[in-house]
Amino acid sequence: MRKTYIFSTLFLFVVSLALVVGDGCKGKSGQRVETEFQFKEKLSDYGFFKGELQKLIPGEGVVSYELSTPLFTDYAVKKRFIVLPKGTAMKYTANGALDFPDSTIIIKNFAYTNTEHQNVMIETRLLAKDPKDKKWKVMNYLWNAQQTDAIKHISGAKIPITLLDNDNNKMLTNYQVPNTNDCKRCHIKNDVLTPIGPKARNLNFTVAGQGENQLQQWAKKGILKELPPITEVKQLPNWADAKHFTLEQRARAYLDVNCAHCHTKGGDAYNTGLFLEYEQTNPDHLGIKKAPVSAGGGAGGLNYDVIPGNAAQSILLYRMNSAEPGVAMPELARTVVHKEGVKLIRDWINSMRK
Repeated sequence: MRKTYIFSTLFLFVVSLALVVGDGCKGKSGQRVETEFQFKEKLSDYGFFKGELQKLIPGEGVVSYELSTPLFTDYAVKKRFIVLPKGTAMKYTANGALDFPDSTIIIKNFAYTNTEHQNVMIETRLLAKDPKDKKWKVMNYLWNAQQTDAIKHISGAKIPITLLDNDNNKMLTNYQVPNTNDCKRCHIKNDVLTPIGPKARNLNFTVAGQGENQLQQWAKKGILKELPPITEVKQLPNWADAKHFTLEQRARAYLDVNCAHCHTKGGDAYNTGLFLEYEQTNPDHLGIKKAPVSAGGGAGGLNYDVIPGNAAQSILLYRMNSAEPGVAMPELARTVVHKEGVKLIRDWINSMRK
């Protein structure tokens, strides 16, 4: 009888324990308590891509996207993807990044074109929206020499590479893989980590080779909700498209994408007073005849951020046209001068009325 009692008690304990474990970590109210998101050790562990990993062929539920004006990073070739939890959708927002559901992962891949005109993968950056605290988390993955996988890499790296620019000119540089704190510096606004690129206005165009607007495609597929008529959605100009956009529109779009994530209220460069958002209209905030606040030696002995009609004496162009640490702007994400971007901003400043 005693053995039967002990066995029954033990059996009930095991069943109860199994029920607790199987309950998905529910709280007192019966609601599911989400566990903290954990980054995996290798890119391949996620199963984002099918076939050879370096070809970046998206698997089921992995959505590719492009930006009308992308950030410049040492002439890198970039491929971007969004991974949404099954059965969920993004929500349209008029300003700022789209509203992404919990557990969304945004993938940004970087490669360079070598002298044999082959793309060589360097790094993959992940932004993940943690379902536990609703906050975005960031992680870098560094590709191995065999191009078979990318390994979690927190501390950053400098990688000697020989690349081809847009005119097939050979360039040698030490490509800088940022550490996770560097990533946070650019992605922080008002002390909150947030995506930069995937704003509706940056996505509001028809990708080359496709027959329909990118946002409208997503809405039809059910992965983007609450999209208004496309004519009511703001559009950021393509900085390289002189046929459809004015010089000023293109220059302002370029500065918005490459600079305004820091040069905005709440951004990392807030204390400079130089705010470069596309919508900005205050001449002082745009640096026009404005003395720098904290440029120091980076100003090159020049007196004003922007002097209308005189790009050669404008600090903004001087810093863009340098790759020297302490002078170069942006100070992160590039080690070479973007000559096309420099020409655009030079032409814009020189076109201003004095």
